[in-house]
Amino acid sequence: MERMKTRAVCYIMLFLVASSCSPMMGIYGIHAPKEISEKKIYKYGSRLKIPHHEIYELDTSYYSYVLSLGIRGQDSLSSEAWSEEQKKRKNQIKNHYQPLQALYFDKSGQLVSFQINCYAGGFPNLEWERDSIMTCFPPKIQAPLDTLISDAILLKYMVPLSKSMKVSIREHDYLVFVLWSKFMGRQNKRFIRSIQENYKIASEKNVKFVYINTDNFFKGIDIW
Repeated sequence: MERMKTRAVCYIMLFLVASSCSPMMGIYGIHAPKEISEKKIYKYGSRLKIPHHEIYELDTSYYSYVLSLGIRGQDSLSSEAWSEEQKKRKNQIKNHYQPLQALYFDKSGQLVSFQINCYAGGFPNLEWERDSIMTCFPPKIQAPLDTLISDAILLKYMVPLSKSMKVSIREHDYLVFVLWSKFMGRQNKRFIRSIQENYKIASEKNVKFVYINTDNFFKGIDIW
């Protein structure tokens, strides 16, 4: 039942983004994706207390890359096992093109925590801190972990802005990629605030944050 609810939230979010369904979008505080300038990205980022040197954009080609990760070839699996693997991979792919995400990679490059709007639950606001997820750093596991997308892949598909600083992997205890967007309205604000509050309990850990804006990404792709 919980798994079905999670899938429903994912599809509802993508439906709102794709269809510009005004009544439902208004309830969630979500707007239709619009192309925004670098100046506006920095302006909105400042409101969210995001350092300008940590802001990047997501390349629209990332969507095609994620979709290309579907399973090919049945190999030695039975038809039933093959079908289950396909469903699992489909869900993993879907997780990686949601509007709000936070991926926590440790120094070895392993994904150790994954936060996604699909699994937050809540109405009319997503509940990022439910089940005491944010009481430790990195946060407790919310969304299922996978090896589909690595930190190196995310670095490859993020586009630096004029003030962005170069990011290297394996130089920090944790490298955190936060995918955010202005069009998600108050859901985005609540998400970023939750991530930033959780960081305050990171203690002596060396943490690098990378905030990847996805407004132009969602404006430029056809998710259907």
